[in-house]
Amino acid sequence: MANIKSQIKRNRQNGKRHDRNTTVRSALKTSTKKVLAAVGEGDAEAAIARQRQAARALDKAASKGVLHKRTAARKKSRLAKAVNRTSAA
Repeated sequence: MANIKSQIKRNRQNGKRHDRNTTVRSALKTSTKKVLAAVGEGDAEAAIARQRQAARALDKAASKGVLHKRTAARKKSRLAKAVNRTSAA
């Protein structure tokens, strides 16, 4: 347990940020799974709509510092590739 006042505050801040980041990451995984589920069903319109929402969420997470910007870009690219394969078929 920390004895220093500033470290006690820092621990509180880290806990709050950890909880917030965990929630955001969980939501990102859910939105990604929804896109992949729509791709699996072959529903191109739903896949495109969900991919747009997931890309927006990934961008937002990257801007807030939850994800690195290149990680977000890589995930967006892979989702777009999956959706494009569905809409082309």
